[in-house]
Amino acid sequence: MNQGLGTALVTGASAGIGAVYADRLARRGYDLVLVARDEAKLNALAARLISETGVKAEVLRADLADADDLRKVETRLRSDDITMLVNNAGTAVAGPTIEMDPERLEAMIHLNVVVATRLARAVAPGLAQRHRGDIINIASVVAIRGDQPAISVGYGASKAYLLAFSEGLDSELTPYGVRVQAVLPGVTRTDLWEKGGLDINALPQDIVMETSDMVDAALAGFDQGERVTIPALPDVSDWTAFKTARAALLPNISHRLPAERYSRRRADSVSQ
Repeated sequence: MNQGLGTALVTGASAGIGAVYADRLARRGYDLVLVARDEAKLNALAARLISETGVKAEVLRADLADADDLRKVETRLRSDDITMLVNNAGTAVAGPTIEMDPERLEAMIHLNVVVATRLARAVAPGLAQRHRGDIINIASVVAIRGDQPAISVGYGASKAYLLAFSEGLDSELTPYGVRVQAVLPGVTRTDLWEKGGLDINALPQDIVMETSDMVDAALAGFDQGERVTIPALPDVSDWTAFKTARAALLPNISHRLPAERYSRRRADSVSQ
């Protein structure tokens, strides 16, 4: 059934957002490489998608926190048939930083930041060389609300990194015909919340999006050429205004001398 779309590698594909992406991409005609730790779930998903869509679906069991498994996935990403990476694997640790287990905090940052970066780095050179392909990084709306952290400060910071990385990498790869899309879901009904120690059912349900709706909106944004997609955002001009305000800072964030307001304070302290 593959009509020249190539193969999409999806991490965290055994459930939630990753499983829905696998389903939707298979129905578009992509062959698949499904990556996660739960091989039984991956095999069941692969069998269903092969039966329902006729695409090829390869199971690659990997724990991305394990260095050897990570290298195994990186090697697969360097193959010529890969045309898309859905960088979805991630985790959350909830609670105040001062109360957080430092080992769990480090593990979250490693998966959300280091692993995501390495996977994108593994696939990008081949896509650029072939002038074809896409990288989809699943970030979060918490990436743009650092002063109001949801879940935890570390989680929000890791997703802010992924947004910044996506925007910068897209600038690097656009001349090669390769696109990078950052997806910023709001609260989405996945098992990330339970694993992070939070009860999603305790939240106002009018802010909770179903996983299938989130992925469908993200792919609609992808089809429209968006580089950053916020599935719940009603008016894209709000994001444009955010970027415009951010860009307005650029001419004045680096000068030879400090801003005048700091010079005045220094002079006042000396005079006293």
